Amino acid sequence: MDLQASNQQLLDWTGDCLAVGLSAADVPLAGEIATLDQQLSGLVQDLIDEAEFTGKSGTTAVMRVGKTGSIRKLVLVGLGELSDLTVDGLRRAAASAARVAKREKSRTLGLSLGNGNGAVDAAIAAQAQAEGVILALAEDNRFKSETDAKVVVEQVDILGLPNQAAALQRGQQICDGVILARELVAAPANVVTPQALADTAQAIATDHGLELEILEQEACEALGMGAFLGVAKASDLPPKFIHLTYRPSGTPRRKLAIVGKGLTFDSGGLNIKAGAGSMIEMMKFDMGGAAATLGAAKAIAQIKPDVEVHFISAATENMISGRAMRPGDILTASNGKTIEVNNTDAEGRLTLADALVFAEKLEVDAIVDLATLTGACVVALGDNIAGLWSSDDTLAQDLQQAAQTAGEKYWQMPLEDKYFDGLKSIVADMKNTGPRFGGAITAALFLKQFIRSVPWAHLDIAGTVWTEKENGYNSPGGTGFGVRTLVNWVLS
Repeated sequence: MDLQASNQQLLDWTGDCLAVGLSAADVPLAGEIATLDQQLSGLVQDLIDEAEFTGKSGTTAVMRVGKTGSIRKLVLVGLGELSDLTVDGLRRAAASAARVAKREKSRTLGLSLGNGNGAVDAAIAAQAQAEGVILALAEDNRFKSETDAKVVVEQVDILGLPNQAAALQRGQQICDGVILARELVAAPANVVTPQALADTAQAIATDHGLELEILEQEACEALGMGAFLGVAKASDLPPKFIHLTYRPSGTPRRKLAIVGKGLTFDSGGLNIKAGAGSMIEMMKFDMGGAAATLGAAKAIAQIKPDVEVHFISAATENMISGRAMRPGDILTASNGKTIEVNNTDAEGRLTLADALVFAEKLEVDAIVDLATLTGACVVALGDNIAGLWSSDDTLAQDLQQAAQTAGEKYWQMPLEDKYFDGLKSIVADMKNTGPRFGGAITAALFLKQFIRSVPWAHLDIAGTVWTEKENGYNSPGGTGFGVRTLVNWVLS
């Protein structure tokens, strides 16, 4: 698909499908849109009347204009009240327009959403629209033997925002990372193995000049990663500890680490996931944190900020065999802390424990981990909001600001230290799970034990990495959640 910031004006564009953004204030028509209505012999107003279109955010209306005019289809896209227009509102409006154009079998799309009369910075508005279009039109047909022949949108011209080629390029770079994360999450566990995650990291390193270190089992043993290896030992597939590093050409403004949970399949171990609601068939997405980490790496590698970033994932499966860790076993993490395993299905935090210790030794300025960690977070926040815990208020605020621009929602949760009492063990330093209530909080408190002093945040994305239905710019499947927030945070 060719995506351009066109110098053409709304009234001059010719092609298959013209999508025009209307706010509530644009109905009744005025200005350029009123002139367009005159050029089209009143068809814009006719469409508004027939569809009872009010400019409400998230709404669209489409009509065929004709075969002989400058455009074949006209789409109206609601922007809502301009005072409420956000960057993500523009992103979603662009996605809606792109989907209508695809459904209407249009090869070319002119997108005239503007920037809300200055409500959003022009470059940011152009980037957001590019992201909405690219993500809405992305398809993943890798595992289908046959696909329907479809007319695809081949060219998109973003109108009214000229000289924004750099913004469109930035949008494409970020979408490259989001789409990579989507595809990693969507692929089955017999395709995305620990080795496959390592290969993906290698491809990013090779293509963009990053440094890559893959620690094999023996190296992890030498570093004392008993928590990570305790999870890994039941699988026939060897674990891979991935450390991918982006270094800027000059002195880095700061140094950051992103740590993603990399469970390529989670059977639950001896505490096997069983029965209705266990979601064992979906546990291919338990590496959503690693997917977002690698997706962010792909985007950052192309953007090339003046920030050093370490992308880390302890990748393995949680399986069942004669070698499997047992409830009651005691594991020793690489910082010397001992963990009584009272539930083998709380394995992600064990892998993250050693990854966090490794990250802090890199002497970075801040660490963010993200993981599909707990069902408790999904119960608390649903499938559209991720949980955020942090030991540092400034870091938490920076992440929330990055997320707002990204259109990804996080809710900051408490690190209630008293709840750690539920993780205390008679025979070890701690257990790997606590009481049923507050499970997402105790999981965060567990991870906190493996951070000494570096500002740290934990993102529980269990409910947000997958969607069963079309949602904004996400199609059913993996969402790539977290990539845009991480990239914005690194660039801030």
